[in-house]
Amino acid sequence: MADLKAITAGLYEAFQRGDVEAIIARLAPDVKWDHWADNTAQKAGAPWLKARTGPDQVREFFKVLAAFQYHDFRVVSIMSGGNKVAAEVVLDVTLSHGPRVRDEQIHLFTFNDAGQIVAARQYLDTAKSVAAMKG
Repeated sequence: MADLKAITAGLYEAFQRGDVEAIIARLAPDVKWDHWADNTAQKAGAPWLKARTGPDQVREFFKVLAAFQYHDFRVVSIMSGGNKVAAEVVLDVTLSHGPRVRDEQIHLFTFNDAGQIVAARQYLDTAKSVAAMKG
């Protein structure tokens, strides 16, 4: 199997230089992005947490993120086991509609045997996302 930690580190490097297409190239055609059975922030309409399927919809996720003003974005650590990789991330952003949010998150990626992402989830403080949606 591919070095999934290295692939994931490369994805964050691509994100930080604005190369969304390098990230999209690593997605499986049927990737599930932020699919949850019950997520309070999704129900509140947080566009950065909308469930998406497939590379085209994930590209829309990155368009949402591109509208944020970034004050800090750091990958603190990357851990892996089996076909999953988790990244501990700190971010501080001003959202496109005004509120500023600082959060510590875990991003969980699930890979297939070809080294493509088949699922991704953001584990974050949903209360902050709900509050941000209220302005």
